[in-house]
Order: sequence, then structure tokens, then C-alpha cells
Amino acid sequence: MDYSELKEKAPLLKPGDRVYFTGTIYTARDQAHIRLMNLLERGEALPFALEGAIIYYAGPTPGRGERPTLACGPTTSSRMDEFSPALYDRGVFATIGKGPRSGVVNEAIARNGALYLCATGGAGALIAKCIEKMDVIAFPELGCEAIRRVEVNNLPLIVGTDTNGSTLFK
Repeated sequence: MDYSELKEKAPLLKPGDRVYFTGTIYTARDQAHIRLMNLLERGEALPFALEGAIIYYAGPTPGRGERPTLACGPTTSSRMDEFSPALYDRGVFATIGKGPRSGVVNEAIARNGALYLCATGGAGALIAKCIEKMDVIAFPELGCEAIRRVEVNNLPLIVGTDTNGSTLFK
């Protein structure tokens, strides 16, 4: 499903439901989140609009030939929990990672009618096959932790936390 369909069906999705997403996502891990928060605190422009954004907690490996990346597996989402409520409150529609989220994050997801989606850990090479295009858009000096705009096709995900804050992990 594309972004419009995901947004429309989000209130109907429940923890454990499968989603195959096609569209734009942004990679951002720990260091990128720190930098995003610093930009927000200083009132400076962000490298992408938070409103409606889907952030994937991943640090892709470099690609080869026509492949944009060789592996792009999820990192542990709880490492971004201190930043996530503020980002959801500023319009982030979904995050993608692995593992449970804190109660505060689940509350922010519910408050904003957002989602937390899970990607399969250890399947970075398989996930890479869903990636059609990837461009660094901010913080290239961070290497694999740079922010990238990623175009995916049928990325397999599982609803970890639904728009009501119900979670797969309880």
C-alpha cells in the first residue's frame, strides 16, 4: 500500500497486522536524531518535513552496481524513545524499527493517531531488495547514520503499535 492508503487504513490496523509499504521513508538513527533535535531547538530548517514522515531506524550499508544498498536492517527502536514523542507531536506519521517502545512513545503514537511499524531484525539483505532508490539528504559525515530519503516497494512490515497505542509487545 502507498502512503495515502496506509494513512486511510491506519485506524483499522491492529498490532500484528501485516503491511507492505510502497513509497518514501527516511532513515535516521541515534546521531541523526540528536542533530534533528538540535535543529528543532534552534528553530532551524530540517532536512525533510516531519509532517506525514515515516522514519526508519536503520543505517544502510553502501550499495554496489545498480543496488542502492546491500543491507538495510532495523536497529533497536527504544534507542530513539527519548526523541520520538517530540517527533510524533510534530507530525511524524510512523516510525519503523524493531523491538518494543516505551509507554511514553506509545502514548505519543495514540495522541497523534500515528503508527509504529516493525521490520524483521536480521533480514537487512532481504529488506534491501525492496529499496529502489536511496539518497543522502543530510549529515553525510555520519556515514551509515546519515539521513537518507529512501524509495521502497512492498516493504514488509508488522504493526507494532496501532493508532490507539495498543502494542504487540504486551
